[in-house]
Amino acid sequence: MVQHNEDLFGAPPEAAASSGWITAYCDGGSRGNPGPSGYGVYVQDEGGKSVAELSEFLGKKTNNFAEYSGLLAALNFALEHGHPQLRVVSDSELMVKQIKGQYRVNSPELRPLYDEAKRRIARLERFRIEHVLRGKNQQADRLANLAMDRGMGRASEPVGQPARPTAAPTTQPSGRGLDFRAAVKATSGLGLGATTPKPVAAPAKPLRGLVKGGVVHLLEGELPEGVFVRVTLEAR
Repeated sequence: MVQHNEDLFGAPPEAAASSGWITAYCDGGSRGNPGPSGYGVYVQDEGGKSVAELSEFLGKKTNNFAEYSGLLAALNFALEHGHPQLRVVSDSELMVKQIKGQYRVNSPELRPLYDEAKRRIARLERFRIEHVLRGKNQQADRLANLAMDRGMGRASEPVGQPARPTAAPTTQPSGRGLDFRAAVKATSGLGLGATTPKPVAAPAKPLRGLVKGGVVHLLEGELPEGVFVRVTLEAR
């Protein structure tokens, strides 16, 4: 394959729009750094049409590890699907400047990922990478969070939408589930016109139930209306 070194990192955006390039928006995240992590890659063709959505849960890793994993996934997609001209967009300034040679790679964790990324880049005809603010990388951020949610067993909500409570069924579900005790921590009386919370008495006896499919099911005790609870797992 002919290598056009003069185009690496330097092809102007107008060239990318007229030469059959694909654009991969990449993002990686870690909840805890290190903690549960994942990456997301949103790929578009030269006309802005969605080509692919890639995401993967990585386990307990750092944020920078997840960012590099997203870059590697984008490079792998381009190589495997016959796209020799790739533009990468990322909100990781560190990774972008390391790939461009502006920053050194001193991290033992990142060095193998950096070396592999450079090897894959060398197999492309043309490549460019640019840094953008997080607000311009929302699709990749969404996919990265979906990956982390999957790995952590959480049901993801649409981007920009608040979490919605799930009502427990009236019949007792089958299955073993997980026992829990719920301690009342917050208060009720927060309706329209309320200025201060009103205290709520704790239940007379501990609440008991199970968690199945991400839904809490009460089996014993009654939860006062309009309160918040803290759920802790109880060993059997």
